[in-house]
Amino acid sequence: MQFVDEASIRVQAGRGGNGVASFRREKYIPFGGPNGGDGGDGGSIYLVADRNINTLVDFRYTHDYKAQNGQSGMGQQKTGKAGQDLEIPVPVGTIVRDLDTQEMIGDLVEHQQRLLVARGGRHGLGNIHFKSSMNRTPRQFTPGEPGDERNLGLELAVLADVGLLGMPNAGKSSLISAVSAARPKVANYPFTTLYPNLGVVSVSPESSFVIADIPGLIEGASEGAGLGIQFLKHLSRTGLLLHVVDIAPMDKTDPVEAIRIIETELAAYSHELADKPRWLVLNKIDLLLEEEANELCDQLIERLAWTDPVYRISAVNREGTDLLVKEIAYGLEQNRRQALEDIPIERD
Repeated sequence: MQFVDEASIRVQAGRGGNGVASFRREKYIPFGGPNGGDGGDGGSIYLVADRNINTLVDFRYTHDYKAQNGQSGMGQQKTGKAGQDLEIPVPVGTIVRDLDTQEMIGDLVEHQQRLLVARGGRHGLGNIHFKSSMNRTPRQFTPGEPGDERNLGLELAVLADVGLLGMPNAGKSSLISAVSAARPKVANYPFTTLYPNLGVVSVSPESSFVIADIPGLIEGASEGAGLGIQFLKHLSRTGLLLHVVDIAPMDKTDPVEAIRIIETELAAYSHELADKPRWLVLNKIDLLLEEEANELCDQLIERLAWTDPVYRISAVNREGTDLLVKEIAYGLEQNRRQALEDIPIERD
């Protein structure tokens, strides 16, 4: 399935049905009063989050959505039928904006969450409402009101607890394959990941977390180079970043320089993203002798003056991945507890 994380659509809610001017016409009742009924309300349009959808690709082919109009009123004080609401399924994690005002309308983060994006027009009133002692045969009625019309921008930012970032071919896809049931494409060349992959990591029957892998970043990504800049927004919701580094790149590039390039691109894209907790994951230690790998990792940490957690792994051989997963689960749980403690308690 093609991954699409941005789309624009036009929504038009239904128009309210018109009221009607009508009078009783029954045998032996020559001067029947007004009995014009109201129209029905126009149908509204809702976006509904669906966890079974993971892309906005359907909106590439269908751009216009229109809800049903309300039915006009009828005689005998019969109200017209209301227009049916229209529900449009979107992926969980969809951010909705009004393209004309740039206003953020909502953020759908839970399964089956509904967001009203276009309200149906109000119904018109029949002439029964205009009857009075001074006007016993009113011919007034009101038309139904038009429904809302909006141009909407949809932006998908996947929901994950942990995000992987790094240069192309650092081993991010191998890592997510090693710790979860996700099976992204893995190959020995750059840019094997062309769109984000999500995997659920089960630590125990009571504990799990979601991890996201995005396409690799390169220098100049914040200015549009490469693929990763298109997907950095998918890391904005994560609570923890894992910076995956190839300690023995085949092209002999400096791993420290690769780390600094990523840091520069993160800061250029978003200071909020650059300030997120970030752990260093030194990958592919299996390609070197143990003593050589340890020495290289120690030098790398010293040159960076790195003080945050560091893990040495081989994603292919799953060496060190169990410890990494347990530490992530523990760290996420601590963060959740801290967040709960920070919530102010309301007292009477």
